Amino acid sequence: MRLLSNRWAMAWAALTAAFALHVLDEATHDFLAWYNPNARAIRERLGEQWFPPVFTFPVWISGLCAAIVLLAALTPALRERRRSLVVAAYGYAGIHILNGLGHLTVSISGRFIAPGTLSAPVLLAAAVWLIVETRRVHDSH
Repeated sequence: MRLLSNRWAMAWAALTAAFALHVLDEATHDFLAWYNPNARAIRERLGEQWFPPVFTFPVWISGLCAAIVLLAALTPALRERRRSLVVAAYGYAGIHILNGLGHLTVSISGRFIAPGTLSAPVLLAAAVWLIVETRRVHDSH
């Protein structure tokens, strides 16, 4: 049982590290210069005021860094196999599977390398590993 919870915590930590790498990839490839104009175009087309949001770099990077620190701080709780984190782990992995696939899809369909695409495979692999380990923990209860 101890090995199982350690693998679950390692998978969570790996996804958090992959998420940090992904943010670095986006930040160094000027993600907001690509994202914000697209967000504005969607808002104009749909008449939405709040979705999708438009960010300034300081707000965007601060929010993502805070999320990474919070997610990293949760890693010890996975070693304790807290059942409340099973749903969170599935959600965390699912968000990053969608994120990674989104970057790859935009790049393939647009025939260019969108910011964040280089780290997307790492993000996907870590997210899948977290799903596998979460399933093992869930099945062992």
